[in-house]
Amino acid sequence: QVQLVESGGELVQAGGSLRLSCAASGRTFSRYAMGWFRQAPGTERAFVAAITGSNRYYAESVKGRCTISRDNAKNTVYLQMNSLKPEDTAVYYCAARGAIYFTGNYYSPQQYDNWGQGTQVTVSS
Repeated sequence: QVQLVESGGELVQAGGSLRLSCAASGRTFSRYAMGWFRQAPGTERAFVAAITGSNRYYAESVKGRCTISRDNAKNTVYLQMNSLKPEDTAVYYCAARGAIYFTGNYYSPQQYDNWGQGTQVTVSS
């Protein structure tokens, strides 16, 4: 079981940038595929981005504005978000899959085994 702790969420104006971080416990972080999801009030949890060892995946809604990266030495995955829009407002969750590869759709929450508690991102217009 890996523990995930997100940070970096805050109130930001439209057009601004944020970098979210997710720190993972354990010594096998490099073997996990990692993802970011978000959930706005009244909506289902939605895929944002994912990273394996060498591949990165993005939702169409954030492609070109967000970059997912990882630092295996620090057991941390990041989500850099630029040109933020009010519709990016949500709780952002970090997720870990107990394998470095996906057997199904990387954008499905069912592919992930562990979740963090979330960090709130609010974008004001």
